[in-house]
Order: sequence, then structure tokens, then C-alpha cells
Amino acid sequence: MGINLGQAVKDFILKGPVPVAVSSAPTHSPVPSAWTSFESGHAPFLRVFSIDQQRKEEETKVAENQEEEEEEACSTRSPAPFCCSAAPTSARKHTETRDDRVKSKRTSKRGRGEEEDEMGEQNGGTNGSTNHVLLMEKPEKLEPRVFKKRWLILAIFMFLSGSNGAQWIQYSIIANIISDYYGVSFQAVDWTSMIYMLTYIFFFIPAAWLLDKWGLRLSVLLGALGNCVGAWIKLMSTHPDSFWVTFLGQTIVGASQMFTLGIPPRLAAVWFGPDEVSRACALGVFGNQLGIAVGFVLPPMIVSNGTVDHITYDLNTLFLGSAVLNTVILALVVCFFTARPSVPPSLAQLTAQEEKTFDNNFWATLRNLMTSRDFVILFITYGINTGVFYAISTLLSQMVLSVYPTETVAVGQVGLVIVVAGMAGSVAGGFLLDKFKKFKLTTILIYLFSFIGMLSFTLTIDLDSMTLVFINAALLGFFMTGYLPIGFEFAAEITYPAAEGTTSGLLNASAQIFGIALTWLMGIVMHSFGTLTSNIIMSSCLVLGTFLTCFISEDLKRQKAHSVQSQIPTSETQLTSCTLTQNEHF
Repeated sequence: MGINLGQAVKDFILKGPVPVAVSSAPTHSPVPSAWTSFESGHAPFLRVFSIDQQRKEEETKVAENQEEEEEEACSTRSPAPFCCSAAPTSARKHTETRDDRVKSKRTSKRGRGEEEDEMGEQNGGTNGSTNHVLLMEKPEKLEPRVFKKRWLILAIFMFLSGSNGAQWIQYSIIANIISDYYGVSFQAVDWTSMIYMLTYIFFFIPAAWLLDKWGLRLSVLLGALGNCVGAWIKLMSTHPDSFWVTFLGQTIVGASQMFTLGIPPRLAAVWFGPDEVSRACALGVFGNQLGIAVGFVLPPMIVSNGTVDHITYDLNTLFLGSAVLNTVILALVVCFFTARPSVPPSLAQLTAQEEKTFDNNFWATLRNLMTSRDFVILFITYGINTGVFYAISTLLSQMVLSVYPTETVAVGQVGLVIVVAGMAGSVAGGFLLDKFKKFKLTTILIYLFSFIGMLSFTLTIDLDSMTLVFINAALLGFFMTGYLPIGFEFAAEITYPAAEGTTSGLLNASAQIFGIALTWLMGIVMHSFGTLTSNIIMSSCLVLGTFLTCFISEDLKRQKAHSVQSQIPTSETQLTSCTLTQNEHF
């Protein structure tokens, strides 16, 4: 048999290097499993058999009694489809009484017609006088399964997301050096951070569609490729006249973020079980925050103020290390990152996959989300909280140096404290959600403490004590950054079975919109009225976000889907039948 090279390449790009196993049918039954592989995402299959309706008149009372005895005998044997062409009247009557218990998926008229014609010929078809018994095999108790490889998949993604996050802040954290070296304004340096947000706003919808349509691997692959290309371009921008070259590389890296920023909730749902999904999502966000922490601390350590030649050498070192690292990460994605496991980790994920099979309208999903009252409120509140975090991260150097002008290295350390504390907050938040399932309460408390942390940071930054700055930075980071995965998971719960990539994409778009607006406005306010005024405004924004969060209803749809799993019967595979006339639709 010839090999279809094009199909092989497509499968490698979309699914990964390792073929996904497909579970075989049970050996005790000649009927294939009712659940096709998770890889294809199809619903239970339906088999249609033809019965000659004229045999109704030929059935006798003796035959009916015989059939009752046969039914009792069949109930003690291994389940298998009975021969419908020989089924007597009593069987059909028994079948008709169970019509209301049959739940079947609609098939196309053409496919059904072809199947009916074929079966009709095999049974001596009688055209319009033919009745059809629809047999649908119910599955044995579904046994979700998790694989050890899920941790490798998560680790690769964390490295990728971290490498992207590290490049986000690497210019802004040494804004004074970059501004002097390239001869540009502080606003231009701020745009090396804000370009991440701007590109996401314009391209997140195509990226969300791509994730929904083609799955995890292609999105992650494109994100890794963009990171790698952008990092190598920046390596060619270490001349003082090359700011626009470095900005081009940063734009490519920033655009790559749209393929990875919404991945954590989708990856967690596809690879992890119901008791791990919140923690897995938190770890996915943790990777990005770890990268931001590196972006805060490494540039001030590597690039120091000095002569032009000295700064050029330092920038070469910084950019070369980033380029090599991103090349290695790209290789890991190509070789080891696969789209999804062969068996779903939870019943909710299988159900969502079936829903997607029969209702794969991305734009309808988008419209439904943006007309959902609860999601719209979460869309706004998530944007406020994360936008404030983005503004603080971008303007941190200017905030601290305006009060402590000699603490250039300490600025990076303050940023590191914010992010490391935030990573602890992310993991703690994920643990609390997995343990107690109190999504709304957790969200409100995290939001409230974010405000308290911001207020404390605002009131102590001018007290001439770096110790207080570090303490309040830790408090601020723990709650504000810890909110990120909680928002993702809350959205996944109230919008299930909508694709997690779509909901997280919309939340991230809100974050970028608020991030650009707050970073730009607070930069102007800070230079015009001082750091205190800008921080008070951001604290007020967090109060508003806390208030709005109280109006989100806690309808945890995904948790309800998880609970259905325990209600699936454990009995052997059953066959359910119903009678349909030839002219009836599925």
C-alpha cells in the first residue's frame, strides 16, 4: 500500500510524531464499540436493520411465545445484535414501547438512504413497506484514563510560555539603558512591552479559531516557531541605530504569544483528570510567570550601564542566550509535543468533544459567549485585574527609580518577588479550586486581596524603605498573579462545553485591551502627577473589579458534567432499539 506523504506530514504537524492509539472493540461482542476513538471525536454509531413489514400478518401466537422464550435466553448470553429480519411481531411491539428511551444522533439523509437501500437488498427489500429498527449500542462504563506523558507535555509548554514571557519585559526592566543606547524615548521602550498586547488584540480571534479547529499541537508549534525567529532577529539588532530591527523581532515574539497565552485551560482539560485540571492550568500559567520572573532579574544582571561597546557586548550575550534557548524549545515541541491522548481524561472532555463534532460553529460559540451575562462580567473583571498587573510590570522600573534612583538592580529583584509570589499564588489557587470547587468565592477573595496588596504597595513605596517595597510586592504578586489561572478556570466552568481556548482567548484579549489602556494612561499620569496618583487610580480599578465579580452567578456546568460519570451504569453493553418508518428522520 502506498504512503500518502501529504497526509503523513499533516498528521505529524497536527498530532505529533507518535501515532495515537485507537482502542479496539471488546472481544466478547461482534459489534464494534459504541464510542469511536477520542481522536476522531465522533458520537456513538448507529446501525439500521430492515424488517419486512408483511411478516406481521404471518406471525402466529405460537411464534410470539417462542420469541418470549428466546428473549429470556438472550438476556443470559453475551450481548450481540439479534437478527432483525427474523424478528416476530412481539419483538417489534416490545421494541416500540421503548422508543422514548432511545437517544440517537441525526445522520445525513443521503447516508441514511444509502444504508437503508443496502440493508433492504440484503433482506429482500420491500421499498415503502419496510420498517427499520434502529439499534444503538450503549457503552460499558466509560473509564477515563490519564497518561504519564501529560507531565512532559505540560513541562514543554511551560518552557515555551516562559521563554515568551521572559522576552516580554526584557527591555522595559532596563528602560533607562535601552532609552540611552538606542536614543529613543521611554514611551518607545514601553511599546516593546505593549506590542505584545496590541498584536494579541488584533489576532487573537484567528488564533482561537485555529486552536479550536486544529488543536493544541499546531498552535504550540506556531508559537515556538515565532519565538525562535523573533529571538534570532533581535540578535541582529545590537547596533545603536537598530532599534526598529529589535522592535521587529519583539513584534514577532509578541505576535507568537497569541498562540500560547490561551493554551493552559485547554491543555489541562485535554490531558488532565477532573481532580488535576485546576492545578494543571495553574502550572501552565506558572510557566509564563516564571519566564516573566527571569525577564525581570536577568537583563539587569547581564546588561549594565557603561560605554556603547560594553552595552553592545551585554546585549549580544542576552539575545544570543535567548535565541539558543528558543531553538532548543522549538526542537522539543517538534519531537515530543502531541495533540492529545488516545483516551480522554474525563467524561466532561469526551462530552465536549462530541458536542464539538455536531456543533462546530466557532462564530456561533463566540456570539454565545459575548451574549452571556456572566461571561461578559468576567470578561471585564479579568481585564481590569490583569491589565493593572501588566501596567505595574511595564512601569515598575520607572516607579521604583523615581523614588530610589540608584537601585537599578533592585528593580529587577522587586519584579522577581512579584512574580515568584504570584507563582505560589497560582499553585495555591489551583489547589483550592481542586479541593473545594468554590470558584466564585475564591475569585472574590483573590480579587479583594489584590486590592489590599495594591493599596499597601501604593502607600509604602514613598517611605524610603526597600524592605517594605519587597514585602508589599510579594503580597501584591501573590494575589494579583494568582488570579490569572483562577479566572481561566472560572470561565471554563460557567461556559462549558465551549472550547477552553476560545474562552481563555477572549479573557486574554480583555487583559491586553485594559493592559494597553492602563499602561499608556498610567505612564502619562505618573510623569505628570507622580507615582502616588497613578497607583491610587489602579487601586480604584481593583475595587471596581471586586464589586463586579459579586454579580457573576456560580453555575458550574463542567463540574456537573464530571458528576455524570459516576452515574453511568456498570452493566454489560446493552442494545437499545426503536422502530422508525422509512420516511422518518433521525
